[in-house]
Amino acid sequence: MKKFPNAFVIIIAVILLSWILTYIIPQGTYKRVANEESGLIEVVNNSYQRINIEHLSAFDLILAIPRGIIGRADIIVLILLLGGCFYIIEKTGALSQGLGKLVELLKGKETLALIIVSALFTAAGATIGLQEEVIAMTPILLLFGRSLGYNTFTTVYMSYGSTVVGSAFSPSNPFAVIIAQKEAGLPLLSGSEFRLIVLLVAFVLWVLYLINYGNRNRVKKEEMTSDNQSVSGRNQIILFLLCITFGVVTYGMLELEWGFNELSASFFALGIISGLIGKLGVNKTGETYVSGFKEMIFAAMIIGLANSISLILKEGMVIDSIVYGLFGPLKSFSPAFSGVLMMISHVILHFPLPSYSGQAVMTMPILVPLSDLIGMSRQTCVLAYQYGAVMADMIVPTNGALMAVLAINGISYNKWFKFAIKPTLLILLIGAIAIVAAVTMGYR
Repeated sequence: MKKFPNAFVIIIAVILLSWILTYIIPQGTYKRVANEESGLIEVVNNSYQRINIEHLSAFDLILAIPRGIIGRADIIVLILLLGGCFYIIEKTGALSQGLGKLVELLKGKETLALIIVSALFTAAGATIGLQEEVIAMTPILLLFGRSLGYNTFTTVYMSYGSTVVGSAFSPSNPFAVIIAQKEAGLPLLSGSEFRLIVLLVAFVLWVLYLINYGNRNRVKKEEMTSDNQSVSGRNQIILFLLCITFGVVTYGMLELEWGFNELSASFFALGIISGLIGKLGVNKTGETYVSGFKEMIFAAMIIGLANSISLILKEGMVIDSIVYGLFGPLKSFSPAFSGVLMMISHVILHFPLPSYSGQAVMTMPILVPLSDLIGMSRQTCVLAYQYGAVMADMIVPTNGALMAVLAINGISYNKWFKFAIKPTLLILLIGAIAIVAAVTMGYR
């Protein structure tokens, strides 16, 4: 059997397929208006109409590559600067000493370590929608996982996978729940109690599955290498600053509306300060930062290339047609069944539209009137969106963050899909049960 294509080849192939689909799928569009209160561009319900415009040329296809990369410049910069920052901290010896001490404390408590790490990443996904940031942490997480005897899949599961579960079932994810509730005309953070209960159920099931897999697929532990038995004073300061930085950026995202640029600036400063504290010197710190860029450049480009896919479908005027085809038939079914089908439709839609925040802005104005018509609450409509769209980040090859994480870990997409599809369907089943329960109990 020939070697399965790598992440770069897969993304390029999907970009080409998207361009071909603009010639096959009928062109259509919804009318859009600007919301003066939120500042968002909203879709007008029942405004879909077929159109006939000139198709994208072959040159437009090629042009979408650099345009897609430019469109994700803020995330690419974050990945590069965050990667450079961690590379510097690693070269100071702070990470190896800190992880070595942590592994020593957790010796014989590997299952507890897995639960703690999964809980931390789930919480990060639930609160700030953490995802792309995992890319830069991946080399460190791999080292940590191997030192505990866990294979690569387990490590990706407890980090990236946990962030997806946390983001999908979050009561407060600012890029999913908050945007969707705003579009649905609901009070922000309303219905959080029910979401929190479902999140706890999903997390417990997720961790149990992860523990079972991790224990059945143990690998030989790799000893942590450290120059000193204990963490040096300088490295204690560096690790302390790392913790402080994470606290600051979390507060900034939750309370100060920080975006990727503020995060990039924070970690850039941390990297420079860490290099100087770690006695790398000015020149060596700069050289090490550049070396960190090199480690992350492939992952960063995957993020940009993935953006080209939705760019082509939008400018080819077929993304609205896909939305219309997926959600139009739902009005013929009962509220509970429609809610489950709505969740499944969001999973499918996430393939051509891998930004779940963009998916909320695109679909909520269409689905809210539909949910009112069929007797399903708007709150349940938001549930169907967040469970389907965000959980799809676990498997869709158009998600740049997933493909970047897989590329760094050396995991081919076909192996990941076979590995991830079962637990993803299991968690989606929890979402489906929650939607049916929400309809039954009149969740609003």
